[in-house]
Amino acid sequence: MNILFMGPPGAGKGTQAERIVETFEIPHISTGDAFRLAMKQGTPLGQKAKEYVDQGLLVPDDVTNGIVRERLQQSDCDNGFLLDGFPRTLAQAEALDDMLSDMGKQINHVVNLKVDRSLLLARLTGRRICKACGATYHVLFNPPKQEGVCDKCGGELYQRSDDTEEKVGTRLDEYISKTAPLLAYYENKGLLREVDGEKEIDTVTSEIVSCLKGQAE
Repeated sequence: MNILFMGPPGAGKGTQAERIVETFEIPHISTGDAFRLAMKQGTPLGQKAKEYVDQGLLVPDDVTNGIVRERLQQSDCDNGFLLDGFPRTLAQAEALDDMLSDMGKQINHVVNLKVDRSLLLARLTGRRICKACGATYHVLFNPPKQEGVCDKCGGELYQRSDDTEEKVGTRLDEYISKTAPLLAYYENKGLLREVDGEKEIDTVTSEIVSCLKGQAE
């Protein structure tokens, strides 16, 4: 089963992806992991990607697509995979279709975790980190015993600069504008599976599994 995971920052993709790959015994592939593997192995594409990464530049589509292709051709993907963080654009989606077609494969399901913007903001802006030991808390979902103080070491808790409401809002707007065409693309193909990501973690996992098994290709 070949699965594509989508959802905005804060939707819980990482948590759910870990559970789904265990259930279906398939690898979880993110573009970040694929980049790191290619660079570690020193493949020609990995070396190209490293040149851009070292300069702080965006890796171009042809290199990204090539690295994803190499990763999907590895033997652990023979029985399926869960792809997370790719594609991000329509051009990448079309490139993914082409490379999978060359391998005699196709995407079977596109799971989109839906979460209301206000809840995403609450999830993403509520994170607090200890300056001393790095422990992570959340003002709503995992608060410290004493406000602003780390339970573990007594250090001061702070909010990262990119976790402010303004910056989180910008990230969400950018995600929505870029991925809306992708959702329509996969919906037109009959592959889109919408799942309510606001429910309890176990409930969300159960609904994803039921959805995938009920519509297994």
